[in-house]
Amino acid sequence: MGGTEDARLRAVVSLAQAMAAAHTPRESWQAAALGARDALGGSFAALSTWERELGRLRVLVNAGERAAGEEEFPEDETYPVHQFPEITEFLHERWAGGGEPNAWVETAAGPADSAGYCHERVTALRRRGRGCCVVAPIVLHGRAWGELYVARPVGAPVFDASDADFATVLASVAAAGIAQTERLEEVRRLAFTDPLTGLANRRAVDVRLDEAIEAHRRDGSVVSLVVCDLNGLKRVNDTRGHAVGDRLLERFGSVLSLCGAILPGALAARLGGDEFCLLSTGPQADEVVEVASELCLRAGELELGDGVACGVASTGDPIGQVRSARRLFRLADAAQYRAKAARSTTPVVAGRDGAVVQLADSAGPERGERRRFRGRGTP
Repeated sequence: MGGTEDARLRAVVSLAQAMAAAHTPRESWQAAALGARDALGGSFAALSTWERELGRLRVLVNAGERAAGEEEFPEDETYPVHQFPEITEFLHERWAGGGEPNAWVETAAGPADSAGYCHERVTALRRRGRGCCVVAPIVLHGRAWGELYVARPVGAPVFDASDADFATVLASVAAAGIAQTERLEEVRRLAFTDPLTGLANRRAVDVRLDEAIEAHRRDGSVVSLVVCDLNGLKRVNDTRGHAVGDRLLERFGSVLSLCGAILPGALAARLGGDEFCLLSTGPQADEVVEVASELCLRAGELELGDGVACGVASTGDPIGQVRSARRLFRLADAAQYRAKAARSTTPVVAGRDGAVVQLADSAGPERGERRRFRGRGTP
């Protein structure tokens, strides 16, 4: 008995360590499933989350010996909750009534006890050639989050009550690991997201643009940058208040996101204040200019503000060699400055307006940071 307890303690420690080492949600889900499978001597394990608003269980990962049609990280494997009444019955009624969210066992032969939770699970066991399973609810922040499911093949020993109790412990360890990963993801999201508009922020643009320029140097991928300055924000703030100004920023952010979606993989971002940008890798320069034109048109139709000044720089245009992110930013900013000065309602494009490249280069390689064209110095 002591040997079994020691082995289970080691399995718990191993699961906790694996989840602590996970850097992404997928890694965390996979660690939970594989760890539970190994700890319980199963051949297969799955982790699912309960999507309350859609009334369904969504499978996040299938680990181990998968049956036909089961993908490791399925995109659309979901099951209506009404097929799994134990989710709502057990967690909402029994747990809320003072019970504990303990795991339970199902077998291909039928219910393992008088509760007989779910005939759908029995049918699924038979269809997939599995003999039994143990299902452990996962509780996060005091609410039912989903379930951990571990199965054994036909002919293997059937899970018993001690296995169910152990699965409950494993589910608790998995819940702690998932919570940690979610916190890390939230920190990452906040670090790269503008809190007002929900768009990417300057830090995210810098990272993505460096990657894009590297791809351009490596294989010639077209990299394009659209830099926008929202006109009239100060007037709106001064005459109607900052709450209304924030609404203008949010609305333009939505327009930018909508237009950016036309370009596959484009990143829409707020650089700060009234400045925004759109970063595209892959689409040709003409496609990006067309989207920038649409952006100018839609911005001019906003109820608030006075449209947008928009500059475009693309490695697909004759702008000279682009070896750094700084140079592309400088070119796009110079084009935007030209658009602002001319009160242009259409984008100004570096390489198509002869003065832009000269203006950008006149800033010099050492002092060509953003905003220099506005006379504000180097940021």
